[in-house]
Amino acid sequence: MYRTHTCGDLRLTDAGQTVSLSGWVHKARKMGGMTFVDIRDRYGVTQLVFNNETDAELCELANKLGREFVIQVTGVVAERSNKNNNIPTGEIEILANELVILNEAQTPPFTIEDNTDGGDDIRMKYRYLDLRRNNVRANLMLRHQIAFETRRYLDQMGFIEVETPILIGSTPEGARDFVVPSRMNAGEFYALPQSPQLFKQLLMVSGFDRYFQIAKCFRDEDLRADRQPEFTQIDCEMSFVKQEDVLNTFEGMMKHLFKFVKDIDMNESFPRMTWQDAMKYYGSDKPDIRFDMKFVELKEAVSGHDFVVFDDAAYVGGVCATACASYTRKQIDELTDFVKRPQIGAKGLVFIRCEMDGTFKSSIDKFYSQDDLKSIASMFDAKAGDLILILAGPKTKTQKALCELRLEMGSRLGFRDKNVYAPLWVIDFPLFEWDEETQRYYATHHPFTSPNLDDIPLLDTDPGQVRATAYDMVINGVELGGGSIRIHDSALQNRMFELLGFTPEKAQAQFGFLMSAFKYGAPPHGGLAFGLDRLVSLFAGLDSIRDCIAFPKNNSGRDVMIDAPSVIDQSQLDELNLVIDIKEK
Repeated sequence: MYRTHTCGDLRLTDAGQTVSLSGWVHKARKMGGMTFVDIRDRYGVTQLVFNNETDAELCELANKLGREFVIQVTGVVAERSNKNNNIPTGEIEILANELVILNEAQTPPFTIEDNTDGGDDIRMKYRYLDLRRNNVRANLMLRHQIAFETRRYLDQMGFIEVETPILIGSTPEGARDFVVPSRMNAGEFYALPQSPQLFKQLLMVSGFDRYFQIAKCFRDEDLRADRQPEFTQIDCEMSFVKQEDVLNTFEGMMKHLFKFVKDIDMNESFPRMTWQDAMKYYGSDKPDIRFDMKFVELKEAVSGHDFVVFDDAAYVGGVCATACASYTRKQIDELTDFVKRPQIGAKGLVFIRCEMDGTFKSSIDKFYSQDDLKSIASMFDAKAGDLILILAGPKTKTQKALCELRLEMGSRLGFRDKNVYAPLWVIDFPLFEWDEETQRYYATHHPFTSPNLDDIPLLDTDPGQVRATAYDMVINGVELGGGSIRIHDSALQNRMFELLGFTPEKAQAQFGFLMSAFKYGAPPHGGLAFGLDRLVSLFAGLDSIRDCIAFPKNNSGRDVMIDAPSVIDQSQLDELNLVIDIKEK
């Protein structure tokens, strides 16, 4: 046996025992005739003591140990004189009498510490070393716990885990597919699934009325903090349900996870907000409701004062930041620079500061009197010491910019505490999005989302006003999951394809197997998928999902550790009947 205990097991009650430990050298230090070595594994750290007076040869061997050497040590557990209250094993140490170097190690390119000196690029290149760090390992352990507890909850609710294929047919609506050439079918390609959507609907037709899968999914999209080319979904589907049934089931799952992971009791029902209200008051379909600061529309109230910026704008809106009496002009200028960044795109920022003496200071006070400013402030219910921030321009673009400004102020004022959780259901999304460039409708979610039954007559008269029976779970401004009630009627599904510009031939080619299955009795069904990576990231308090994935890609979609993607041999290309012709951009 390489070890009798792990490096996190031993306590003062084990004093006097002879034990063996195995692990990595975390630190080594000489003090007079003594050498102290911290040995580490994934369970913890234990201090080893080598005494030159009692065993000079063993102590000399210990002095040769470098960081990350793999060792086995045997010795007696003893009470530690200088106890370390920062670690669970801090009351004991091992008086070593045997040492075996199992493997020497080169000096690592960064320190294996929580606060490492390694930057992102070097840590990703040596990710197997990065995973030895306590905080990164803790994220993966949390991921395991959440996945395990999710399975336990869903099993208790009668769900069956079913694996669906990874090599499927391409359905090029929405995000780009990753495609895989078929050697046995020359010139033809599989696609990697963006989700198991079609298969889980087929499982409903098959009578598996409660399905789930912790599924690997793939989308060839530009990357950001909460997006990777391959990601993991907690994918679920249910038969004979309406929207309320789905929301109650998975609100229950989320409450269960909060209790299990954070020991937080969420006794209240999650609030619900329509998509229309989310966009109107927050400029986002995933609003952060940990703090208020709702948008106030001002166009009608501020027009007609010869201020061209407001008069010519399609939309004028603002937010009120509370308790900002000490906010300086320099800080306001910083906010102006913030909203003028290219990725936000506002032309400028107007402010109204509510002074403590009841007067108003503003960047537009040459156009608006004190009474005018007071009237505007009353629309925000602003108090002395508050700061009103206003943007103007095209409606959609300005609302998005105002959303970013609201979040920035929330962060600056300390309202976005990662230890506070504000869940929300966003419902009643639009069923379609109109694209000016192609002059056609696209499905907001996917072509199988059911319209709100009350809006079905609008499919023929005003498709843009049709609401989807769709829903997203949002916590702290992060969309953790979403889903919909599906169309189970073949005639309605064909109507949907028609509105989305599918010819009958195209619909048959891409989705014929699903439509054929519907002819044999499809039950009413609906479902939802949570992003496991985002869920773990939320619970871990991370700003990026990358550190809760064992081997993530960088922002260019590359795995810098194994150097993928990479060029393949010509012989492989020949077998696949492929010719590479790289076009210059």
